[in-house]
Amino acid sequence: MSVLEEYEVTGILSDSRRRQMVTILAAHMVETEGRIPQQATKEKYALGIVTLFPALKGPISTKGYEHYYDSQSGSGFLAWQLKTFQRKTKLVAKNSKTHIAQGSGTGRERELPQCGGQLHIELCKEVISLMNHTSDREIILEKMETFEYRQHLIHNPDELHTVFSVFPRLLDTKELVIREAESLTSTPMLQSLLRSARNQWHDESSESCPEWDSDMVSFLLLLHILPPQPSKKKTQKISASQAIDHLVVFHKSCKSLEEQLENQEGHRQPYLLASGTSKQAISTFYIVLDKKLIPCQGTTSLAAFDELFKVHFVFSVSYDTALSNMQHSFRPQSTVLMLTPLKKAQR
Repeated sequence: MSVLEEYEVTGILSDSRRRQMVTILAAHMVETEGRIPQQATKEKYALGIVTLFPALKGPISTKGYEHYYDSQSGSGFLAWQLKTFQRKTKLVAKNSKTHIAQGSGTGRERELPQCGGQLHIELCKEVISLMNHTSDREIILEKMETFEYRQHLIHNPDELHTVFSVFPRLLDTKELVIREAESLTSTPMLQSLLRSARNQWHDESSESCPEWDSDMVSFLLLLHILPPQPSKKKTQKISASQAIDHLVVFHKSCKSLEEQLENQEGHRQPYLLASGTSKQAISTFYIVLDKKLIPCQGTTSLAAFDELFKVHFVFSVSYDTALSNMQHSFRPQSTVLMLTPLKKAQR
């Protein structure tokens, strides 16, 4: 099916058919005017596209064809395709010289995120242009598949453009930042915690049922999210999953507490011992300090954490190094909560 036939049948062009049309038009410009067509010619072709195919007109652009060619920025589908033709027709000698520069001394290329697994670099630019000239939220969310290209811009200081200038939709479309965060490097444990926090577990009998309640999971997620505290002392680095064991340990209620304390190694600072039939059904919380059990008054995760923070002040115990990022974040709030009853009593 040709471009015209598809438009007559569906009233729109698919991405693949639109790219085919742009390639044909760009090739015709190069054939008639050479490698660098005039600006007026590119504008005429862009106007011709939206005139022949009204459904392809940009709904929020001034002239309606800027996503095919924008004379002010020199961008658009036609512009990207012409640049592709120009690169392919460069002299071989120039390419060879560039290759030598990349492999020598300080000119060596840095390893940066590439678009290899998602979209080719030119397709990325086409998608970006389409996103910037549409008001359809669904299209914007769908075309945010250029995640690796954005990461390339963020981690490449030599790029002239900023992420916000290339992707202005990050500033006016909600949910995009959340989707970007979800696309970052993750781990099975982090995904498990996220599902528990969102209560996205439908089969409670499956092996992948949530381990902790949503309140507990919210605290554990902080170990993954918060950056480490700056310190002059050199400390052994541990993973976020290992740091969780420094914060809370599960104890099966049918087993002996004494055996649990004897077998637990490596803990020097206070931590929570959650006792119950399962991590979802905790009946009692204890605070372990010097291998001694301090029973918590509260029976919820929030109440247990509140008492855990207060123990550091009561017994003048320093924070566990593995948990310093989270505990320093909560220290001001914890101090306020402890002083509030005192102020009321003084009144």
